[in-house]
This record gives sequence, C-alpha cells and structure tokens, in this order.
Amino acid sequence: MNNKMILDNLIERFPKLSLCTKDIKASYLLLEKCFLADKRLYICGNGGSAADALHIVGELTKSFTIKRKLDDKFIENTKNTDLSANLQGALPAIALVENTALSTAFSNDCSADYVFAQQVYAYAREGDCVLGISTSGNANNVIHALNTAKGRGAITLGLSGETGGKIKAVCDVCICVPETEVYKVQEMHVPVYHALCLMLEQRFFGD
Repeated sequence: MNNKMILDNLIERFPKLSLCTKDIKASYLLLEKCFLADKRLYICGNGGSAADALHIVGELTKSFTIKRKLDDKFIENTKNTDLSANLQGALPAIALVENTALSTAFSNDCSADYVFAQQVYAYAREGDCVLGISTSGNANNVIHALNTAKGRGAITLGLSGETGGKIKAVCDVCICVPETEVYKVQEMHVPVYHALCLMLEQRFFGD
C-alpha cells in the first residue's frame, strides 16, 4: 500500500480529517527528511498525550504492519550471533515522558514546566524533529519544549485540536484535528499518527 492509498483510506474512514490532509502530508515530508538524514524524533505530551507519545514510539521502533529488514552493515557485523534473526528494522523515536528520575528531580529542583525543554536541550540537534502533542495546544511544558527545539535548530511538529492553541505558532507544521473536547481530540489523534507511522514504514521498509 503506497502513501496515497494510506491517506485515502484514512479519509474514507474518518471524513472529518480531510481538513488535515495538507498538514498530514507536510508532517510526513518533514519526518521523512529527518529520518533520511539519520536524525531522531523526540515526542512529548501530558496524560493521554504522553500515552500517545509512547504509542508512536512503539509503532516506529519495531515492525508495525510489515516485516522490516535490518541494515546490511549490521547484519554483516553481527553474523556470528543470533541478533539478525531476532531484531527488526527501526526508526529512531524517543518519548520524553519516561525518565522518571530526571523528570522528578528537575520538577523538584527547577520547574515542571521545563521538564521536556530540558530534555530537548540535552538531546536534540539540528535536523532532529520534536513532536509536541497537546489536545488544547496550550500545554506550557510542550510549548517550552518546541521553543527549545527551535533554539537547537530542530524541526517542530504539533498535534492538537481544532484551534491549534499556542503551539501552532511555534510549529513548522501543526496538525489540528477538527474537534474541541479532549477525548474527541484524542480519538482523532490516533488515526492521524497511525497513518503517519504507516507512511514512514512503507517509505523506509516497504518494497
């Protein structure tokens, strides 16, 4: 299934998302550029959006719908092990919501509003991509993370609700799904990022 088919299928199942087609395509192209340059994707969000960050990482760092080949050089370098038989091709994606020790220490010593920003400053480099997920678009810690990403020369992407909130202004591209209630926004986010993950998997591991 090619990328056009993936997007067509998405809109067929969720017609309201036709309003987001342009931004979904633009987000895909920036993510493709990031991974082609051997850069990394960092993702942040709060609550359900933190769970979505982890979900996206899961879809990108292991096989999603197709079998993924490993890098030829890796296969050669590990030919005397069983690694090639047990590992899968992966795209480097990291959720910034997992480091409990760092997050609690920084929140206690400094400010919880800057927990994601501190990690972005530590990890992100020019050409990397930072995706901020916020149903309202107004989560301070996500906004600070995206502004820090810009300071690092990273690509900034957003996934939000109908208005895009404040993060829209600090994103290179922000996908604003046409819902306003939190749970409905979250329900629309899942098919959007699934489509992006499918498109990326097809690009990097498809025939």
